[in-house]
Amino acid sequence: MRRPTDLSATGFNAGFDADANKAIVLAAGGTGGHMFPAEALARELLARGRAVTLVTDKRGHAFGENLPEVPVHRIRAASPGAGIVGKLKAALQMGLGLLEARALMRRLDPAAVVGFGGYPSVPTVYAAIQSKLPALLHEQNAVLGRANRMLIAGASRIAVAFPDIEKLGEAQRAKIVRTGNPVRPAVAANRLSPYEAPQPGGPIRLLVMGGSQGARVFSEVIPAALALLPEATRARTHLAQQCRPEDLEAARDALEPLGLARLELQTFFRDVPERLAACHLAVTRAGASTIAELTCVGRPAILVPYPHATDDHQTANARHLAGAGAAWLVPQPSFTAQALAERLSALLGDPQALAAAARAAHDWGTADAATALADAVLAMLGGGPTAHAHAHTDHDQSQHARHSSAGASAKGAAE
Repeated sequence: MRRPTDLSATGFNAGFDADANKAIVLAAGGTGGHMFPAEALARELLARGRAVTLVTDKRGHAFGENLPEVPVHRIRAASPGAGIVGKLKAALQMGLGLLEARALMRRLDPAAVVGFGGYPSVPTVYAAIQSKLPALLHEQNAVLGRANRMLIAGASRIAVAFPDIEKLGEAQRAKIVRTGNPVRPAVAANRLSPYEAPQPGGPIRLLVMGGSQGARVFSEVIPAALALLPEATRARTHLAQQCRPEDLEAARDALEPLGLARLELQTFFRDVPERLAACHLAVTRAGASTIAELTCVGRPAILVPYPHATDDHQTANARHLAGAGAAWLVPQPSFTAQALAERLSALLGDPQALAAAARAAHDWGTADAATALADAVLAMLGGGPTAHAHAHTDHDQSQHARHSSAGASAKGAAE
């Protein structure tokens, strides 16, 4: 007999869910791009009274002290290696992982499985599909990842961050629900931070990030581009730049003589949410997490996609933001000192363009992706509402209205 699940405390009309006491398994690769959305969903489901279990591979990181109540299971998995031998070894590991995942599904008897991409997610999601369990995939990028491509035919739904997904067949598009990509709570807390374009004679705050390990091309091009700007512009510039450890001293030697108002070079920024909120313009790669954070806070950016990303997915990500008027896409071969100096001069001399891009970024983004993702999972189980077409809840819409008002005020001041 089906019995009701009480989710009224969180404002959701739960309906009926026969598997309310069963765990929801989250399967994720070990990188932060896969693991963070899984952790965000775990927090949301736990808040709604659902049990959660994480499955990753032996190299994957657990949620650890962040969510000690979430059990972790590790199975074998591998990315296809180079050459025939590498591919055979990977196939063997995946086969063994599938056997482990099947045994785990029988033992856990979960209500559903949610896959977050990465090859370590494949055995678990595939075993769930074989067991006729509901399976939802989450795709963070604008190109369907290879692991998710292997699983999409058997999945019940696919939650996406971008309005259009490349390498997704027409037959599978009916499974799409756009939820967005969850961001860290510290980033979401800055959703209401208003954007104020740089004022004549005032500081210019530039934030340069190249992913978790920085980007060598930024350490080479940024100093050369700033050197081409007028001395008066450099004297107003506050530069915070992330560098690879091996590039740090060379970048410092190139930047210190330029007479910048402030210079901060670090190999890793621990306060990215605050720096995002404070910056006038960011220069970054175009990974899924970076896009989600830029658009949650609503900050304009020059996006330089990593050219060797799988299936060139970063370029696809950046193309969406550029098309929305929220960013400027610069392919790495075109990212030269002269081109960047010209772009910076044009943008810093046009505060209206910066303010407009900030508003467009904010319109595109959301702070409620974890909420919408949990909605989609529970709706798949018949224990929650149909997820929103986009993650903008009424609360988020009110945030947007206030941000747009603040942006308009900043624009008026700049004019």
